[in-house]
Amino acid sequence: MEIHAKQVRPDVKNRADRARMLISCPDGPGIVAAVSHFLHQHGANIVQSDQYTMDPAGGMFFMRIEFDLPQLSVNLLKLEADFEEVASRFKMDWSLSAVSRKKKLAIFVSKEDHCLVELLWQWQAGDLDADIALVVSNHLDMKDYVESFGIPYHHIPVTADTKKEAEQRQLDVIGNDIDVIILARYMQIISPMFIEHYRNRIINIHHSFLPAFVGGKPYAQAYNRGVKIIGATAHYVTEELDGGPIIEQDVQRVSHGDDVTELKRIGRTIERVVLARAVKWHVEDRVLVHENKTVVF
Repeated sequence: MEIHAKQVRPDVKNRADRARMLISCPDGPGIVAAVSHFLHQHGANIVQSDQYTMDPAGGMFFMRIEFDLPQLSVNLLKLEADFEEVASRFKMDWSLSAVSRKKKLAIFVSKEDHCLVELLWQWQAGDLDADIALVVSNHLDMKDYVESFGIPYHHIPVTADTKKEAEQRQLDVIGNDIDVIILARYMQIISPMFIEHYRNRIINIHHSFLPAFVGGKPYAQAYNRGVKIIGATAHYVTEELDGGPIIEQDVQRVSHGDDVTELKRIGRTIERVVLARAVKWHVEDRVLVHENKTVVF
């Protein structure tokens, strides 16, 4: 199989001076003014700004800003240090990142390939602005395909008796520089120990419009119930199984004429699209988590 080099979108090039800031804090007057004034004082030009408040009287406030700052690589650390005064004044949880610094992804997969293939295709096309550092699997099915992209593939079998050791091996191969883990139909439950290492940085795709049809054979369950809508849900992984903050969902209408095979085909399409959207929004710093909900700008 011939794999061509990953392309880079024109709008991703030459953005060495662009940064993103995410902010969440108790709502109150003057937040937007303070942030805008701070960036202006430091010579930055805001190119996009989104805000949302849960309740102007005592609720939470969320903000995402993209801005350009000449010689960002030189000035970023000073900008972070200087912003501490503003952040402290408004009790902010915040992050600042350079757009040019692509997030590194680790993809976990079992035997089903549709979600993995979608992510690889978007990455190869330049539509996923991230670096896929490695793929981890408890099976060998996708090894040759993944390695044809030049991406390392780590086969780590998992059984009930070896789960703890397998997860430690997974953490070892991931290392310390992975930004987000994607469970692309990885058919293993993630332990609380593993989750704690990557809080709000493990994205899973669930085969239904949550909450519905938990457990095995979801499409058979859906068929037996005569459902009229099926869907998929991408969410962050927490200790509560399939109960983490939801990032994206989608559905499609089906009919009594669709058998289990057709439901699976439709479901696979929704799953891969929904997961790819969630990953794209995460790597573009569009998702803020508050308790068990998300704000997606």
